[in-house]
Amino acid sequence: MLIVNAKIVSMSDRLKRPDGSKNIVTFENGYIHIEGKIIKATGPMENCPHDADIIDAKGRYVMPGFVDAHTHIGLFEDSVGFEGDDGNEATDPVTPQLRAIDGIYHADRSFDEARQWGVTTVVCGPGSSNVICGQFAALKTYGRSVDEMVFKQPCAVKVAFGENPKSVYHEKSRIPSTRMTTAAILREQLYKAKEYMDNWEDYKKNPDEKDKPEFDIRLETLIPVLKRELIMKVHAHRADDILTALRIAEEFNLDITIDHCTEGYMIADILKEKHVKVILGPLLTDRSKIEMRNQNIEAPGILSREGIPVAIMTDHPCVPIQHLLLSASVAVREGMDEEDALKAITINAAKAAGIDERVGSLEPGKDADIVIFSGYPFDYKTKVDVTIINGKAVYRRL
Repeated sequence: MLIVNAKIVSMSDRLKRPDGSKNIVTFENGYIHIEGKIIKATGPMENCPHDADIIDAKGRYVMPGFVDAHTHIGLFEDSVGFEGDDGNEATDPVTPQLRAIDGIYHADRSFDEARQWGVTTVVCGPGSSNVICGQFAALKTYGRSVDEMVFKQPCAVKVAFGENPKSVYHEKSRIPSTRMTTAAILREQLYKAKEYMDNWEDYKKNPDEKDKPEFDIRLETLIPVLKRELIMKVHAHRADDILTALRIAEEFNLDITIDHCTEGYMIADILKEKHVKVILGPLLTDRSKIEMRNQNIEAPGILSREGIPVAIMTDHPCVPIQHLLLSASVAVREGMDEEDALKAITINAAKAAGIDERVGSLEPGKDADIVIFSGYPFDYKTKVDVTIINGKAVYRRL
């Protein structure tokens, strides 16, 4: 497949603009050559080959498919209610063994709406009732089953601070009912996991002299987190919860993202000092609970101007998945640089999820996930004309 005559917005740090400008367009009149499921080449039209099926994108903007780095799509099914709500196992505060792929309903119509508005990759997992919630997965928004859609499982383990676990278990007269207990439970599990990991390593080095440890699926799940092989996604709204998360991350040398980060703009200097990756959102909601009382739509711009790599998420269904671009547009209206806003729903989101080797920018070797827009992405009249996932056109408006 060839996409030709396109205004290409690559979002790549490696593809320099020919004129050296800061214009978001990498190629004013360019092509993308797709071979199978992969981008083979990009460049100006004068270098374009002519031996493939052609999509003429003349006058249109072409971008990488959008990446939503934090959703619950398919876990809270659209318009179904309890029978389709599988996002929270609110019976035990420690459930790292839960896998999103076992709860996602692949035929939820929200996936259709995601494709219609250019969202080609979602990072999805359990909600935030528990201190340790479970495993997130990265998946494409097109496929006959979750098994066809998923391309990284797990991609993170989710933990939660603040109001959610505190209120859920207070109502059950169980721990945690304070922020101190939430932090203590997480520390306890991480210490147990470290001891469990050390015991297994000792056994493998000398199986004749050491007793074989008893398998524990919960602690087993946390080992890649301790080894920094897996991201720990931290649900935290308030500044004090964010700081507690950073404290624990330093204690155990963890690779974390701060998800939601509602009051992060209030401690932007600290987040910058500690090189924290931030996933902001949902941005288009009311202040539905006390810990969101300082929600500020200017936060994406404030943090990005500090040099913090910001991603924007919908937290679907809190904000419907199709409004990811709208969320970025509102951030631009409130002071965020336009290129930073596009990065927030493409390459920055992919980096925050640890999947940027596959998605998030238009570069040779990456997945052919591409969106063709009828006009400038931030123009309110612009629509998606074509969405391509893994080299296949999965949505056409015309």
